[in-house]
Amino acid sequence: QVQLVESGGGLVQPGGSLRLSCAASGFTFSSYAMSWYRQAPGKERELVARISSGGGSTSYADSVKGRFTISRDNAKNTVSLQMINLRPADTAVYYCRTASVRGNYYWGQGTQVTVST
Repeated sequence: QVQLVESGGGLVQPGGSLRLSCAASGFTFSSYAMSWYRQAPGKERELVARISSGGGSTSYADSVKGRFTISRDNAKNTVSLQMINLRPADTAVYYCRTASVRGNYYWGQGTQVTVST
C-alpha cells in the first residue's frame, strides 16, 4: 500500500534552517507530482510547495517563496523541503502528499516544525 513517512522536523530559532524529507513507497513515485502542506494550530491545512513528477516544475505559496525549496530524488523515492530563514509563523505540522494515485490522495503522518526562541 501507499506509504509516506516524513522526517526532519524539530525546534529551531527564528532565522534558522531545517530540511524535511518524505520517503515514499507503494506506488510508482516518479510518475506523480508531490506536495508539501502544513497546518498550524487553529488553522486550515495549506499548500506550501508542489513539484512535478520529473522535478522540472515547482510552485510555492507566496508566504514561503525565496525561503523554501522543494526537490525530489526519483531514484530514492524521496521528496524534500529545504527551509531557510524560518519564522515563528512557519510553526506547523508539515505533511507530504501525493497527487491523485488511482483516484486517491495519500498523506504522511506529519512532522512538527516549531520556530521559537
